[in-house]
Order: sequence, then structure tokens, then C-alpha cells
Amino acid sequence: MWLETLFLTTSLLLPNESLATTNQQNLSLVVQAQLPKQAIMPKAALERLLTTEPVKAEWFTSEFVAQVPIAQIQQVIASLKQGLGNYQRVEEEGKNYKVVFARGYVSAQIALDGNGKIAMLFFQPPSKSLEETMAEFKTFPGKVSFLVLEGKLERAALNATTPLAVGSAFKLAVLQTLKSQIATGKRSWRDVVELQPAWKSLPSGILQTWPDRSLLTLQTLAALMISQSDNTATDSLINILGRQAIESLTPHNRPLLTTRELFLLKSARNQELLKRYRSSNEAQKRAILQSLASQPIPKVSEFEANKPILDVEWFFTAKELCELMTQVTDLPLMSINPGVAKAEDWERVAFKGGSEPGVLNLTTWLKAKNGKQYCVAATWNNNAPLEESRFFNLYSSAIAGLK
Repeated sequence: MWLETLFLTTSLLLPNESLATTNQQNLSLVVQAQLPKQAIMPKAALERLLTTEPVKAEWFTSEFVAQVPIAQIQQVIASLKQGLGNYQRVEEEGKNYKVVFARGYVSAQIALDGNGKIAMLFFQPPSKSLEETMAEFKTFPGKVSFLVLEGKLERAALNATTPLAVGSAFKLAVLQTLKSQIATGKRSWRDVVELQPAWKSLPSGILQTWPDRSLLTLQTLAALMISQSDNTATDSLINILGRQAIESLTPHNRPLLTTRELFLLKSARNQELLKRYRSSNEAQKRAILQSLASQPIPKVSEFEANKPILDVEWFFTAKELCELMTQVTDLPLMSINPGVAKAEDWERVAFKGGSEPGVLNLTTWLKAKNGKQYCVAATWNNNAPLEESRFFNLYSSAIAGLK
């Protein structure tokens, strides 16, 4: 839920998430925001970043630096040069760029805010075959699932029917439930609701800062839930649609947690309650969740330990995620945030991801310019810190190989 401001990202959950721990062959940084007019040319900012030492915090927006420390950015650049040799030049490649080194190149995306500060940065290595991708995913510690569908044809599959924690990707089920209720006439995209204080959660997102009783359409809530992974928008929709209605699409999630409930269960102040929740049956868990309604939302400081808690989460198989994605991909809001895919390379891209400590998921639906359709879903769970950049790079290189 917290990484959604990182691709914009993907994606999910707890404070102080980092985007990238890097190695020589798998390097990427992603952070994105709404961008006004730029004060300098992006190419010049990219060249400065790769040729000037040390990297300076004032080159980046405060939102970027809050998510990705300067030391981490320097590590990524150093690893690029270590793996590919000395920097040579930056070449324009459509709307994006190619960074050429002595022994190879990476594709790059960069965007600046109105003050010329870097608000989005992404390095992507050349594409890999699905066989190479599968082989490397198998070397990841912990549990990994990976699925590539071309239409209904399975092009690659690794643990594709194993339920894993997927973070904010569960919001696809919320969206599909909303779409179904609209199709039956029970609701309309234009329905207006008042933002209730009990629906407010922690970031990612923006609605947690909005005044109570703000008027919002269901379409606005859905768009924020998917494009920014807005947790307050998500919890609003869960309360409006009904938890049990969504649970019909989430067989491994009974009861289905709201993001607010997950934060409360994982906060430092509720460790004993978390233990009791873990050992409870479904009816007891529902009673515990009901008792959480009276608790105030936790503070960010309650998550400083940032330890993975993988058994209290949202669980889906890669196959289930692709099934959900295929059902909602026709909605225009699914393409607001294309994730790691280069939107200009495809006729259409739909994306949702999720992340929190120990959890990463990326799920992308793509329509190629030749009409072929793909779904690519990958999830990684581990009790140790994840090499996010390695995961992102491997996933994006697999997508690039499908063009």
C-alpha cells in the first residue's frame, strides 16, 4: 500500500518501505508523482545524475527522497557502472532514454516536477526470455509465484496455483465486486457517498487527509484505489459494498481485512491481540475485527520495526489474480497507472501491484499492438528483506520480451 506512490507503484503497505536493494545485474528505481511543467530538460538531469558525484538530495523531490534514500540511489548508480562499465552517454528513445555504458545499456525513464527536481526515475535492463526469467525466479529465497498467460494459453508458470500474500493487489477483488454490483443496477459509478471518519486509513493515498463527510463518487473512489492504491478509498468501498460480497471472490481470505484493520493488527500496541487473532477461528476473528472499530488509527511510528508479518495479509494465487485482472481490464481507470510496463510499447496496459515488508506483487494485463493479450503476475514472499530492484527488473524484462 505504501509503494503505490512508487511507480506511481505498485503498490502496498507499511511505512518506511524501500524500493531497491540492488545487485550488479538487476537494478531499478521507481518513484512517481503527478507532474506539472518541467523547469529543465529531463535528459540533462539524467546525465547530471550519472556523471556528478556525490548525488545530491536537492536534485529530487521530497517525496522521492522520503521513499528512496540518497545513499540507496548512489548504490544503484554505482552498481550500474560496476556491472556495465563506465558511463558513455544518454540517447533519446522516444519519450524515454537509453543509458549507454562500456559493456551494455539500460533503458531509463525520468520525469521532473515544475522545479526541475526528479520525481520519477526508472532503470530497466534489456529483456529476458520467459525461460531465463523462470530460472532466476527459482533462485529467489522464500516463496515465488509467476504466471504468464497469452490469452488463455499458459506461456510460463511457477507455483501459479499457490496462494501467497499479495498486498494491495487484493484491491482487484474489491473493484470486481463494485463492477458486478453496477452491472446488476444495484449501484452506479455516479453514486455519491460521504467520506466517513471510520473509513480513514493510513497511506498510501490521499483521502486520509480529506475532511470528514467529503462527497465522492464511486468512480472516484475506484480510480484512487487502483491508480494510487489509496487505502482510505479502498476501505470506503469495502464498507459500501459489504465485506462478505467481496469474500465471494477471495476464497483464501475469510474474513477479508480492511487496510485499517491490517494496520491495527500489525501495530506495535496490538501484539497480544495479533497473537489471539492468529489462533482464532473465523467467527472469533470476525469478532476481533469488530472490536477494532473503536480503536484509533495507528501512528506511523508504530511500524518502525517494519518486520514482515506474512500470515495476516491478503492471499491470492497468480492464476486468481490474472482471472480478476481480466474481468476488470476493460475499465478505463485500470490504465491510469501502467506500473513497470512502457505504456507506449502497447496498445493498452492495465496494472495493479502490492507490497509491504516481506511481500511484493506485480500484476499486469497487456494488449499488444498486434492484438495479442497477456497477463503477467508475479509474487514474492520472504521473512527477510526483499531485493525489490531485482524483482522489479526481472519482471519488467519479462514483459519487455513479450512485445
